[in-house]
Amino acid sequence: MAADLIAIANSGARAARAALDITAQNISNASSDGYVRRSVSLAELAVNSVSAAPTAINLAGVRVAGIVRNADMFRQSEVRRTGADASRADAEVQGLENVEAAVEQTGVYTSIVDFEAALKQLLSDPVDGSLRASALEQGRTLAQTINTAASSLDAAGEGLRFEAQDGVDQVNTLAAELARVNLRLSRASDSSSDQSSLLDQRDSLLEKISTYVDTSTTFAGDGTVALRLGGSSGPDLVSGGTAASLAMATASDGTLTFTLGGTAAAIASGSIAGKNQALAELANVRGQLDTIAAGIITAVNGAQASGVDLNGNSGQPMFSGSDAASMAIALASGSQIATAPAGAGANSRDASNLEAMRSALDSADPAGGMNSLLFGISSAVAGRSVTRDALQSIAGSAKVALEAQSGVDLDQEAVNLTRFQQAYQANGRVMQVASDIFDSILSIR
Repeated sequence: MAADLIAIANSGARAARAALDITAQNISNASSDGYVRRSVSLAELAVNSVSAAPTAINLAGVRVAGIVRNADMFRQSEVRRTGADASRADAEVQGLENVEAAVEQTGVYTSIVDFEAALKQLLSDPVDGSLRASALEQGRTLAQTINTAASSLDAAGEGLRFEAQDGVDQVNTLAAELARVNLRLSRASDSSSDQSSLLDQRDSLLEKISTYVDTSTTFAGDGTVALRLGGSSGPDLVSGGTAASLAMATASDGTLTFTLGGTAAAIASGSIAGKNQALAELANVRGQLDTIAAGIITAVNGAQASGVDLNGNSGQPMFSGSDAASMAIALASGSQIATAPAGAGANSRDASNLEAMRSALDSADPAGGMNSLLFGISSAVAGRSVTRDALQSIAGSAKVALEAQSGVDLDQEAVNLTRFQQAYQANGRVMQVASDIFDSILSIR
């Protein structure tokens, strides 16, 4: 009997010691990113042989059945899904804010208004040299301002593409690491002490990848994961120990296209998708700016061709170029502004051609077009910001729910320390009592 007591107490002490070790591990990693709380699963220790008496009580002790990771696959999936949506929205808003700044801070609208005002002032005295010089300089400022806006938009696009490429590189790095974890998981046994750490690494890598691209996962019994880009029918990003290579290319309008392992792939969520959406909006804004610039060039040059300048010469184009980037002033002096109609002599005060120029500008309405462009991008930023805030709130709630289920609660771990320490001490006391009983039996003569 004493021997049985010692064996039972010994098994209890070993189980309590294992539980204490796991509790200490939890406490030590309470602040570790990606760590999932562990707990010990205990089970009754079965006897090695069948008792002769069918009704005999099994008094064999306890054993550690395994180490349990308190992970919730559904909550983890929600964190990945909502995190990808929040990352996409945040990246898009940041990109749109850069586009908005590129257009607003260059002052294109103001330069258009100032140019139109200079032409209107020239009507009061079309032969005044200073008024002509002022109109020409306002035209030069307008062209340079539009050039700057186009250059700023190009720089914003380059920045977005650089960040997207960095995201692609990060996805490839993380996918390769996930493939290596898969290989290690496939070789680890269920009882391996390293398996829980590998599963933590796996889940952490999946969450990190989801901030860049949208993915779908399929888990195998050995803990390995098959990762697809996009939905369940998307191409394989990670399969077993192999990771496919994600690549991007720039389309003619500055937006991005993607391939995975050489096959065309679509990215609908994550920060890379958000940057591509911002690039699509940037392409739209750049197209509108080009249209405004082309409208000014066409209206002014068309009027110039229909009149004569201060010297009575046929009007020459005031602007060269065809879009926002190439627009430039083409006249050498203010005297070349064709204010008078064709056939008028030198120093003519007939400003009917200048009126026609202003009328053509009014029809093109560059100021109105620029105002609409600014309003559109500002509205897009405001609307996307509301969406981003909502998605970030949802993603935050998902992370809180996951942390509550799988994170380490130091108060609970403190309770576990006391409980398992008492269990260890109690089993030690049982072994002492069993030893005393055994000694007493031996002392009987």
